[in-house]
Amino acid sequence: MGKKKEEIYQEAAKLFQEKGYKAASMRDLAERVELKPSSLYSHIGSKEEILQKICFDNALQFVEGIESIEEKDIAIVDKLKALIKLHISIAIENPTSITVFNDEWRHLSLPYLDDFLALRKDYEQRFKGIIKKGIEEGVLQNIDANIVLYTLLNSVRWVHYWYKPKRSITQESLEENILSLLLNGLKK
Repeated sequence: MGKKKEEIYQEAAKLFQEKGYKAASMRDLAERVELKPSSLYSHIGSKEEILQKICFDNALQFVEGIESIEEKDIAIVDKLKALIKLHISIAIENPTSITVFNDEWRHLSLPYLDDFLALRKDYEQRFKGIIKKGIEEGVLQNIDANIVLYTLLNSVRWVHYWYKPKRSITQESLEENILSLLLNGLKK
C-alpha cells in the first residue's frame, strides 16, 4: 500500500473514532489528508471501503493471533493469558482502528456485515473452546463458558480508550495487572 493510501486509512480511523462512521464525511477526510475530495477517490473507492479495510484488518489480527495460540503446546491458562495479552496488544498498537472495529462495524453493508460477523463468531467460538477445555480438564472453575468468554472480552474493551504511552504504566505492567485481576480476583 502506498504511503498516501496508508495515511488516508489512518486518518479515516481517527475521524471515525472522533465523529463516528455516519457523521464523518469524505470532505472531512480529504481535509485531513490535504487532498481535494475528488483526488481522494483516486486513492480509495468509498468511505465504506475504508470501514471494511479497518474492520477486516483488525478481525484478521485476532484470527491470526488465536490460530498461533491454539497451535502452541502450552497449558490452557497460558493460552487464556496469551489471548488477553493479544487483545491488549492490538488495542495499544492501534487504538483508533480498534475503536472502529469495536463500535462502527455495524455500519458495514451486506455481504460484508455477514462476513465480518462470521469471522467474529468463529473467533468467539474458538476462544470459548479453549475455556470449555479448561473447565473439562478441571483447571478452570465450572462457570458457564459464555459468561467467562464475554467477561474476559468485555474486561479489555476499555484499554484503547485509556492507555497512553505517556502514562506511568508500561504495557507489560498493564497486562500483568489485568491478568492478575481476571485470573485471581480482588481477594488477597
